[in-house]
Amino acid sequence: MAVKNPKACSQCSKITDDDKCSHCGNKTSKDWQGYVVIIDAPKSEIAKRMGIDVDGEYALRVR
Repeated sequence: MAVKNPKACSQCSKITDDDKCSHCGNKTSKDWQGYVVIIDAPKSEIAKRMGIDVDGEYALRVR
């Protein structure tokens, strides 16, 4: 079983295995730090502060 290295979108910070973000279509980067899972974006204070409106897995910092 091959292990994929997750990447994070440079624009919206969504974590994915693809080279292109499925949420916004921008390039992804292997250079990211931190990890947050948003379960209920409309009610989440963290999601509001990060500008996230869709549930999912997000990086805290992307370079």
